[in-house]
Amino acid sequence: MKIGTDSIMLSRWTDVSADDEVLDVGTGCGLIPMMLAQKGIAHCDAVEIDHDSCEEAAENFLGTPWPDKLTVVEDDVRHFAKITDKKYDLIISNPPYFVDFTKPNDVRKGIARHADSLSYSDLIDVATTLMKDDGRFVLVLPALEAKSFMEKASDKGLFLRNEMRIIPVEGRDYNRINMEFTKKEGRVYTEYFTIRRADHSFTQEYYDFLDDYYLWIP
Repeated sequence: MKIGTDSIMLSRWTDVSADDEVLDVGTGCGLIPMMLAQKGIAHCDAVEIDHDSCEEAAENFLGTPWPDKLTVVEDDVRHFAKITDKKYDLIISNPPYFVDFTKPNDVRKGIARHADSLSYSDLIDVATTLMKDDGRFVLVLPALEAKSFMEKASDKGLFLRNEMRIIPVEGRDYNRINMEFTKKEGRVYTEYFTIRRADHSFTQEYYDFLDDYYLWIP
């Protein structure tokens, strides 16, 4: 699985504290837990259904300065939610989001990218079950899918509190939204972020935002 901008932006945007117990749903290669560990958390359980991805994430975790803070759990998160007694300060996910699109021939990519492997309703149920009363649920979705997700979340008692609307190229509309939900309704804070200039070079905003995580090539 390639490392995507969605996960990088989401991890950087998400606020954490040193006491946070975190659950990453669908960790893939483990990028999100590693970035959060660099920012400073207590621990992250990284749940992944794909065996090969679990092995890759576990290997990646061992290569970091924080292996004791990162645990891979090979399981369907819906099953995990039924058997664990843990509650989390933060639940984070870059979930499958394609709906009614032709699936790739690669079965692993199909599971990772298509919402029928983990529906939005299932993901919301997992979040409401496993997050603490004052916890946060953070994820990224394409703009169109995000609107549907917000409605489903609100119906189940999760309310949008913060969002980053991500513009891929100057002059275009935003096409991704980082979202933070809580169990308490309140004012929604919205910000905008532009990744590339009109000539497709990265904006200074992008360089500054990710400076702690990229080894920039001049």
